[in-house]
Amino acid sequence: MNPPPDRTKDTAPTGADRLRKTAGFWASTIRGIGYSMFMPFAVQSRHSAKPGASPGIEHYLLQPDVPSNPVTLTVTDYGPNFCTVTCFEQVEAALAHPEPADPHVRWLNVDGLNPAIVERICRHYGIHTLSAEDTLNTLQRPKIEVFEDHLQIVARQIHISGEQLRNEQISCFLFKDTLISFQEEVGDVFGPVRKRLNKSSGRFRTYKADYLLYALLDSIVDHLFPLLESYGSALEALEIEIIDHPSPRNQQQLFSIKRDLSQQRRALWPIREVLDQLCRESLTLIDEDLHSYLRDVQDHTMQILDILESYRDTASGLNDLYQSMIGNKMNETMKLLTLMASFFIPITFLAGVYGMNFEHIPELSWRYAYPVFWAICILTSSSLALFFWKNGWIGQRK
Repeated sequence: MNPPPDRTKDTAPTGADRLRKTAGFWASTIRGIGYSMFMPFAVQSRHSAKPGASPGIEHYLLQPDVPSNPVTLTVTDYGPNFCTVTCFEQVEAALAHPEPADPHVRWLNVDGLNPAIVERICRHYGIHTLSAEDTLNTLQRPKIEVFEDHLQIVARQIHISGEQLRNEQISCFLFKDTLISFQEEVGDVFGPVRKRLNKSSGRFRTYKADYLLYALLDSIVDHLFPLLESYGSALEALEIEIIDHPSPRNQQQLFSIKRDLSQQRRALWPIREVLDQLCRESLTLIDEDLHSYLRDVQDHTMQILDILESYRDTASGLNDLYQSMIGNKMNETMKLLTLMASFFIPITFLAGVYGMNFEHIPELSWRYAYPVFWAICILTSSSLALFFWKNGWIGQRK
């Protein structure tokens, strides 16, 4: 008869297997904790040049085609007595769209970045290839560049898309009667500007393209006020929750809020310099009467920066409050455990004495030794409870 197969190799793991499984378990646990506590932002795809690439937009055109979101071009022509909006999917059709005969302003808005489309528009309007590169490289710092017949303004647009905070680059080119804006994707904060353009009343249509640029910058800045109000409400709710029921989830929310506030501050801080340059320098494309409007946007920017700093300090204070509440909760737990242990210390001592293996212990042969033992234990515990109550350690001291 053949011997039975040796199954110990299949069922009983070796010491090396146990060590490997244990190490894998702790590694996955640590990674899980790290991902839950420091989950990075899921940002949209960015266009950026490779290190050492030649300056300009040419190297973008030589890259292999990659799937991208469809590009939509919207041409808005408006004047004192009219406003027309036309959407295109082909750049040639948008550039060939006839202009009205009356005095007007044209706003060409491009949703989505495609190197070929950006290159075609920039070539049509005589925009420098480095400016086109800055449009495609969406990691730019807000800035302003002055050219002979146009201005280039790069700004950051922060808004909520779904349940995610988006930090999107807006690139604008201001000409005498034309404004071109490039956005990374569909969705922006320019809805109020479009509504004002559609209204026949008001003075918006009577202004030039520089006023449209001001309106877009004003929308980018003012949109942060309701966004910051939501963060303020979240901080107030977190404060109440931390005081009542602190949990590790509160600390994760605080880290997320502080990260969002820091992101908004980094995006908004350089816009002050852009607005200051628009106000101080004598630019032919910016009317002097517009300076007061731009200074108003600058004031709003400073207000938002002050609010951001205040909320960041509040978040730091709430983090300290969380640590304090967790420490107090731990102290209360340790206090309760210490009090419970104090009740059992004398009982453990008595049980230890009479549990020793000595032959001649006088009380062992006594008839009433057992009830007396329990009476002493109860009396000792009751005395400790009375002592703790008088000192206010248990119950409420009167």
